[in-house]
Amino acid sequence: MKNKRPNILLITSDQQHWNTIGAFNPEISTPNLDRLVKEGTTFDRAYCPNPTCTPTRASIITGKYPSQHGAWTLGTSLSEKHTTIGELLGKDEYRTALVGKAHFQQVTPTEEHPTLEGRGTLHDYEFWKKFNGPYYGFEVAEMARNHTNEWLVGQHYVLWLEEQGCTNWRDYFAAPTGTMDENKLYHWQLPEKFHYNSWIAERTNELLESYKEEDESFFLWASFPDPHPPYLVPEPWASMYDPNTLTIPHVMPGEHDQNPPHFGMTQQEKPDFSSYEESGFSIHGYHSHQVFTEEEHRKAVATYYGMVSFMDEQIGRILDRLEELGLAEDTLIVFTTDHGHFFGQHGLQFKGGFHYEDLLKIPFIVKYPNVVPANTRSNSLQSLVDLAPTFLSFAGLPVPGAMTGVDQAAVWREPELSARDHVICEFRHEPTTIHQKTYVNERYKITVYYNQTYGEIFDLQEDPEELHNLWADERFKDLKMELLLKYAWAELGKEAMPMPRVSHA
Repeated sequence: MKNKRPNILLITSDQQHWNTIGAFNPEISTPNLDRLVKEGTTFDRAYCPNPTCTPTRASIITGKYPSQHGAWTLGTSLSEKHTTIGELLGKDEYRTALVGKAHFQQVTPTEEHPTLEGRGTLHDYEFWKKFNGPYYGFEVAEMARNHTNEWLVGQHYVLWLEEQGCTNWRDYFAAPTGTMDENKLYHWQLPEKFHYNSWIAERTNELLESYKEEDESFFLWASFPDPHPPYLVPEPWASMYDPNTLTIPHVMPGEHDQNPPHFGMTQQEKPDFSSYEESGFSIHGYHSHQVFTEEEHRKAVATYYGMVSFMDEQIGRILDRLEELGLAEDTLIVFTTDHGHFFGQHGLQFKGGFHYEDLLKIPFIVKYPNVVPANTRSNSLQSLVDLAPTFLSFAGLPVPGAMTGVDQAAVWREPELSARDHVICEFRHEPTTIHQKTYVNERYKITVYYNQTYGEIFDLQEDPEELHNLWADERFKDLKMELLLKYAWAELGKEAMPMPRVSHA
């Protein structure tokens, strides 16, 4: 057992399907993630607490569920009053940094809810020249908000583009920030050397070098925005995969017959989801196979795989530099993503209020030489809400009672153990109409909807593709009652205890 507290390197992607690691899927090439698989433990039953960016990313740094930290959906912000993992480690003399995507705040500033990550500040480059933290407990924060060519491009990434001599960077991004035709897909003309993946790897390595030189413990989050759509990637990655040779998922005939009504609506040519829109903003994720022709669908999957492979190469740069600096032996590495992705599974695209494994289950690899077993796979349940308490535990620090994630340190050391018998996944995209929660245990999964009598039950052992919803099947009414009770217990169990009871009154 090591006595020195570890450095912590968190590497995340954005919206990456769990089955996009070459070690487990021969149709995709990810040699550097495969390397982590061989050198660490892969947890095959890891889940996000919410299948969208802001809620889950806020959970990663607070150790709380979205229903507890308040950033409950996209278009909200995490209150800066919350205690974060970066803040706690920083107080104990860890150097802390975030490079890449943050997305802790909404895009549109208001008087009541200002934001550093939205219109106005996002493109105020004089501001970003002077600001690189602190931000949500990170001593250093160097950020990029865009996915591929989105108009949200700005912050520190644009400053780096200018420094690299890419003065025509607007040609590669969509209006109103840039001039690129947003209808162009798949092959992105942006040179690979100017991609934000390259910037994230470069800045991460420079920070590693400074920590090595100063002999300081660190918590460093390298946060890649890919492979989140739009589907765009530079060459050679854009043509790396032949669309005609890939396995392309599709909806199975009749699979939504027993599902809640919004599932079937996605399969209509022009579905009308206006009745679900309470907030006045468009809803995310109600996309079906109707979005693409078969040819477009295949090209999209090939490009998505190319985005994963390009990111993998840049992750390899970080792993190589960590070893070259002699830091690898003393560094706890976690690779994961914020949530999953649909690229045709169940006739769905992208993300939304559909709690299939494709969207909730995530890739999750842990490496810590001589502490976390190498070349090991585990079915022990994990959740991203567990990262903050587990990192604190490895650092030898107490876990605050306000954190409701589970300390997984013992499980990471001995993956045959379990710290959880269930996970909870939340999705609340509108105040009432799109509000659901899912309870998942070793075998079963149940999803309940606010103010609705419909729901979902899937037997993940007998029906791993989740094609047969058992909710309304009378043969499983006892199972339904049992799972509803276990879900209620789980909700009670995840309530925070900010302090212990210390007296009679």
